[in-house]
Amino acid sequence: LLRTEPVPEEGEDAAATLNATEALSEDEKEALKRELAKLEEEVQTLSQVLAAKEKHLAEIKRKLGINSLQELKQNIAKGWQDVTATSAYKKTSETLSQAGQKASAAFSSVGSVITRKLEDVKFQAFSHSFRNSPTFKSFEEKVENLKSKVGGPKPAGGDFGEVLNSTANAASDAALEPPSEHAPESS
Repeated sequence: LLRTEPVPEEGEDAAATLNATEALSEDEKEALKRELAKLEEEVQTLSQVLAAKEKHLAEIKRKLGINSLQELKQNIAKGWQDVTATSAYKKTSETLSQAGQKASAAFSSVGSVITRKLEDVKFQAFSHSFRNSPTFKSFEEKVENLKSKVGGPKPAGGDFGEVLNSTANAASDAALEPPSEHAPESS
């Protein structure tokens, strides 16, 4: 792990490795062998300590009732908490909130327009069906008869509103005039 020399890869020239070891004296070789043995022993000890610590960790988690799924949930929750704390998330969230409010207002406005249009259509349909009903036709005929008796014949192209207005005007005029002895001559 702490070697300073490159480790020869499999298939590299073995002669180059042998030349490096031949340049060392016997004392240097012995010192390196002792250091190697010491390092291997430390690595083995550290591996045992790590295994013991991992076993102890697993035992504590088991006693606390923490399992892998719960750890995953905690890690996800912690990660989500970290994400939501970032300024990028806050800006994005704020932007989406504003967009949602604008969309909601737009849908509300569209809904109001549609509602008014539907009400207009319903009123027009009602008005059309009412004007075509037998009751209205009968009433309209009676008004026309009254008008022809009071104010003369129906003008061409007059609608019912005009008929009602002219009938009301004729009736009020007739009520204000004193009765005459002679009927007016028609030309």
